[in-house]
Amino acid sequence: MNTDEPKPIDVLLVEDDPGDELLTREAFADNLSGNKLHVVRDGVEALDFLHRRGDHAEATRPDLILLDLNLPRYDGRQVLESIKNDDELSTIPVVVLTTSAAEEDILRSYQLHANAYVTKPVDFDGFIKAIRQIDEFFVTVVRLPGR
Repeated sequence: MNTDEPKPIDVLLVEDDPGDELLTREAFADNLSGNKLHVVRDGVEALDFLHRRGDHAEATRPDLILLDLNLPRYDGRQVLESIKNDDELSTIPVVVLTTSAAEEDILRSYQLHANAYVTKPVDFDGFIKAIRQIDEFFVTVVRLPGR
């Protein structure tokens, strides 16, 4: 058995746009990395998933979080701050994946300890390429905690 072979990871996508969710699912499926994509649609559900509450009591701890900023009920900035201020969750890498290219959103995300900030490309091919690059980077290049 080759121990250098990348192991699949669990990825939590926090995304309220069904179209972006579908594109992300397609990018993961096409990449054939074997990574498991879990999806929640708002900030409250994201925190329930991460804290294994309610419908998410059996949730798997993700190895990576892809987080949209503009979410209903509890926005991505609040989710990011909550994750990074929690001793049990703070080591999970969070990639902000959003339509905003606003400098204040970028700066605030990094102040809240986002591991990366990616502006969603508006075209299909660019979006798929960006997701694949994130996926490949965190599977083949980065050493994740507990792996």
